[in-house]
Amino acid sequence: MFMKTWKGRSFDLGRMSLRELTVAYFTYYAIQAYLALGVVATVLALWLATSALAIVASVVSAIVLYPVVWYLLHRFVLHGEYLYRWSVTAPIWKRIHFDHHQDPHKLEVLFGALHTTLPTIVLATAPVGYLIGGPSGALAALAAGLFTTCVYEFVHCIQHLNFTPQNKILRRMKDKHLMHHFHHEDGNYGITTFAVDKLFGTNYERATEVPRSEHVFNLGYDVEMSKQYPWVAELTGHPPRSRPPKRGETAEA
Repeated sequence: MFMKTWKGRSFDLGRMSLRELTVAYFTYYAIQAYLALGVVATVLALWLATSALAIVASVVSAIVLYPVVWYLLHRFVLHGEYLYRWSVTAPIWKRIHFDHHQDPHKLEVLFGALHTTLPTIVLATAPVGYLIGGPSGALAALAAGLFTTCVYEFVHCIQHLNFTPQNKILRRMKDKHLMHHFHHEDGNYGITTFAVDKLFGTNYERATEVPRSEHVFNLGYDVEMSKQYPWVAELTGHPPRSRPPKRGETAEA
């Protein structure tokens, strides 16, 4: 199913229905991996458990910690200048975030690459769980992180889908995330919660609160910067855009 749905294809969230998105979502290999590993980790955590309280505490800790880790990575790594300045890390940055900002409606680059997301999820959750409940706590926290990632990814998809959520909370999440992509990238780093943005002063409720950024689509990696650090542009095949691509556009913006 995955190979038939994804191999060699591109998906435009601006033209997809919620049903089409749901099918594509559940047939993407990374989502399938998160769900499968989450089930395995849950079963092993329960099998090894010696304390129900430790399991619950590990899960809660992972869920609370998750948006903090995501915020820090999103703001200081994915929106930082360091990864594209090195030929070794430039392909990683291009794949996991630059491509998504260049074309926010392209589904295949919205999802994180498994070889980068999975180690991050493990490091963000398992150590805390281990400190609380040993091996079973680590597995329980990991399972919570994997399932939370699935929720994050689906909400993220809906935020870029040509679809208006009926739920007010989801609709507000979408509005704030789209401002991050289409108005000013240095703010509203959250996906399902903006509590950490509020804590660190990067939350904004309305576009009128901050000026529009000229780097909202290229994250500061503009034409001039690409001359100095050419690796991302070479992989892309054209200079970085300062606006969303037009329908069917593949050449320089």
